Amino acid sequence: MRATTLLFLTLILTGCAASDTVPPAPAAERDDAYAIVGATVIPMNRPGSLENQTILVEGERIVAAGPAGRVTVPPGTAVIEGRGRFVIPGLAEMHGHVPPPNAPADHVEDVLFLYVASGVTTVRGMLGAPGQLALKERTASGELVGPNLYLAGPSFNGQSVNSPEEAIAKVRQQHAEGWDLIKIHPGLTRPEYDAMARTAREVGMRFGGHVPQEVGLEHAIEMGQETFDHLDGYIEHLEGMDGPVDPGRLRAIVEKTRSAGAWVVPTMALWETLVGTADLATLTSYPELVYMPAGMVANWTEAHRNRLANRPLPEAAAKQMVANRIEILRALHEGGVRVLMGTDAPQQFSVPGFALHREFPRMLQAGMTPWEIIESGTRNVGIYFANEDRFGTIEPGQRADIVVLAADPLADIANLRKIEGVMVRGRWLDRAAIDRRLAEIAARRDGGQ
Repeated sequence: MRATTLLFLTLILTGCAASDTVPPAPAAERDDAYAIVGATVIPMNRPGSLENQTILVEGERIVAAGPAGRVTVPPGTAVIEGRGRFVIPGLAEMHGHVPPPNAPADHVEDVLFLYVASGVTTVRGMLGAPGQLALKERTASGELVGPNLYLAGPSFNGQSVNSPEEAIAKVRQQHAEGWDLIKIHPGLTRPEYDAMARTAREVGMRFGGHVPQEVGLEHAIEMGQETFDHLDGYIEHLEGMDGPVDPGRLRAIVEKTRSAGAWVVPTMALWETLVGTADLATLTSYPELVYMPAGMVANWTEAHRNRLANRPLPEAAAKQMVANRIEILRALHEGGVRVLMGTDAPQQFSVPGFALHREFPRMLQAGMTPWEIIESGTRNVGIYFANEDRFGTIEPGQRADIVVLAADPLADIANLRKIEGVMVRGRWLDRAAIDRRLAEIAARRDGGQ
């Protein structure tokens, strides 16, 4: 089966329940200083957890973290009770989408908040639109409640780029405009791709995303593509569309990926939807759909009905591909290739933030431990963005992106749902504030935007 069969998967842009709640931080002399006291901290700069810890935050930074008996809480600091709670760094969505600026303003703001409500404090936006960089500034300034945004520019694809010269000019333009990276979609010729890659290297821009058919996975790795999102290119390279993959070829491409220092962003759950192995009744029963516009959910539902009626892949081949993807992720992870957490939300039945919890069982199935899954959305992301900022672990100097949980996520990764509060860039949102805003978003759903 030709690899182009997968081109239909080209992206279509489109709970956090807790038990007892952490009370809101009491009024204090300062509104930019917090202490989380007595918590069990999973710092992610080392395996395991640390009991009875205190974390001090001033402004946007963690300024101290250590045993409660050794960290003094300064006067005027708002105290957040951490006893019986677990603290992790904020999570990341490394293949997410932010609605374009011409979308309804409340929908844009709702999507940003939904990420934060699920503990996502960093989003790598993978489909830029004109004017979106201003949205990045509005969230960074605190005008909007949203995650830290790192944005790819408008994508390089077979329609937006028609020659190597256009590829070169487009890279230079996006670099001048201030985009954080280049997004690759299908359709580029090899000369166009190579011109993009050489110019990106020259100006210091990273690039990632899909693997155009004419380019191929091995050549993309050789040219310095940094992330391979959706495991794109691996199934085609291994001829795993409708049969098992060859173990020797899999080991070889894993080693090539690892040696190049490339990363993968698997988005496993979404691909089950897009290849037609996900059950429609299950998809439409997701409780988090209440936070997406009714019209959008209706479109997703109709698209999946059509997908099941007119399968782009025979059912047996689709199931084999899904099994192959799990095998590939397992081999990449065990082979030392670094994994980044991502879901491609908002996308068909993938709701921002909530979609991460649909991803975790697949990562477990591929052999990742709860600590390694959390690492893919915290420490690994901090390493990936090390030239931009310091975050992804709980230690002094790091950006104050923090999630407080009601239960231990190392014991059960599902406990990442049990959010008691989220801090993004030093701004604290307790459970009550999160629930109020979620209720407002759900109430707007019937508007059908």
